[in-house]
Amino acid sequence: MIDFTQSQLERYSRHILLDSVGVEGQQKLLSSRVMIIGAGGLGAPAALYCAAAGIGTIGIVDADAVEISNLQRQIIHFTDDIGKAKVASAREKMEAINPDVKVEPLRAFVNASNISDIIDGYDFVIDGTDNFATKFLINDACIMKGIPFSHGGILRFNGQTMTVLPKESACYRCVFHKPPPKNMIPTCSEAGVLGAIAGMLGTIQAAEALKCITGAGEILADALLTFDALPMNFRKVKLQKNPKCAVCSENPSITVLQDEEQQVCDLK
Repeated sequence: MIDFTQSQLERYSRHILLDSVGVEGQQKLLSSRVMIIGAGGLGAPAALYCAAAGIGTIGIVDADAVEISNLQRQIIHFTDDIGKAKVASAREKMEAINPDVKVEPLRAFVNASNISDIIDGYDFVIDGTDNFATKFLINDACIMKGIPFSHGGILRFNGQTMTVLPKESACYRCVFHKPPPKNMIPTCSEAGVLGAIAGMLGTIQAAEALKCITGAGEILADALLTFDALPMNFRKVKLQKNPKCAVCSENPSITVLQDEEQQVCDLK
């Protein structure tokens, strides 16, 4: 049980007023641990909202440094941060928004040899990565460790997201099976992306994390939410577990984590 200070009661008052969150839900948030993989277009808004909401411990992992081309959509980074490690830049903004939170930054490439240790002990994972290989790796690792996670991706004016509850709902590999052939999907640097699309999708992912932790509402389990921001159309497609899924079925063929061939930026 967490005893709130007067400052915390004021900070989280709009959460506490919600019947589906309340004091108990805010206590769950302050006691929770969320890992954000990727401090870019999706990870940036997700990190800011998770910090503002009072997620007690937030891990954030990314190997890159801030570049000027990031600033059009990666809102956690500022012009003065160019050249700085993204995780260091992100940590500064998250702690500035909310000193209640503990930020655990890790500057590293996520791969099959380290992902299990990276996500170990976290209650929820947000996938903010920019390539198919890592998305499949995150899915497989979270399934094997039993950690719920939010998949998300954007390209041009489009976004998609789903939330996976290991062993309960359809997983990313149930739907997409395996990465597409290399060079089949254009990269963001080739096709472009509207900056605000990253904010839309990353914010949805943060909302999924908060709902999963507090138990409020319905999460995007067994559902793929897609949107096209040009006409501003949203669509939610029902999903089902694949009984022959290579990783989440009763008899999986994938039992050891492995790195797929990298293709940069599928839907980030």
